[in-house]
Amino acid sequence: MAYVFLICTNTFSQEVEKNDEESKINQFLKNVSLSGSVDTYFRQNIGGPNGEDAIAPNTSFADLNGFALGMANLVLAYDGEKVGFTADLAVGPRGEDATFLSPFLRPDGTSSIINQLFVYWNLTDKLKLTMGNFNTFLGYEVISPVGNFNYSTSYMFSYGPFSHTGIKADYSINYDWSVLFAVMNNTDATEFNFDNNYTLGAQVGFKGTYLNFLYGKQGGSLEATFQVDIITGFNLTDTFFLGLNSTYNTTNDTTFYGVALYPQYSFSDLFTLGARAEYFAEIEGGAGAIGGYNPEGDANVFAFTLTGSYNIAGLTIKPELRIDSTSEETFLDSDLDPSKSLSSFVLAAIYSL
Repeated sequence: MAYVFLICTNTFSQEVEKNDEESKINQFLKNVSLSGSVDTYFRQNIGGPNGEDAIAPNTSFADLNGFALGMANLVLAYDGEKVGFTADLAVGPRGEDATFLSPFLRPDGTSSIINQLFVYWNLTDKLKLTMGNFNTFLGYEVISPVGNFNYSTSYMFSYGPFSHTGIKADYSINYDWSVLFAVMNNTDATEFNFDNNYTLGAQVGFKGTYLNFLYGKQGGSLEATFQVDIITGFNLTDTFFLGLNSTYNTTNDTTFYGVALYPQYSFSDLFTLGARAEYFAEIEGGAGAIGGYNPEGDANVFAFTLTGSYNIAGLTIKPELRIDSTSEETFLDSDLDPSKSLSSFVLAAIYSL
């Protein structure tokens, strides 16, 4: 009888352990999420060269001729009560352009598929520490097309930071106010710190308005770069939204700055029409964004983008008309003569899950 009792006890113990393991696994899976997107597009210049002579504004992404590819994006995240992680992978031209400073250690460039890779720790209900590679907290626009209304991107986004690798602390003071502090590698040097210079970051948030700062030497520069950036947005009515982004970036005498408005009007649950009206200027060459400059190295551009967004299930169709007008002759017309303006049309298709 004792032998039978031992067998029963052992079986019961194993069953309890098995149930505990299953419970832990189920609890883990409840906090795991999988999301992502794929995007592709068609682009043609209007009144400008296409084909082998095709040109585009000096902004990131959506700049290839004809039918072209964006990126495939897959995000695995674990959001626990105390700790968690995000592994965000991106492949394709858009993903490679976004991680242009990644493949330092590996000649095959395998690190360039990492858009974000970080862990976090909620020390308290108000304080969160994040360490790893994360997309920038500056700017109105983001890398993934799912997070932007316009498919093409602005000059401010293209020449601001994309991503950082470092550690940041987010602190919620109360329901309205928040602050962020960060110590990071060089901007966009996401794989490792190749020159042992560090960048400081900070953010002050109030009711959906964020004032952002960066300070530090970038890319081997002898002078530190300072950037200040503001993001805000308002639902003026149930159907009309207005966003705003402005930035100022300076390294010694080399400066660029800009401002953009993002109005959006929802005609229905399926269709929204929005625009981006951006003014961007450079002093003494700035970031080299415009491409043509007066004798002092100064130039400016006004870029107007009109985008429609039609949603059906997980698919979003975005027809887009963009007009870039510069102070100098930085573009080419259809006869390949210098021009101060370029018009282009984009039709993008984005599927997100």
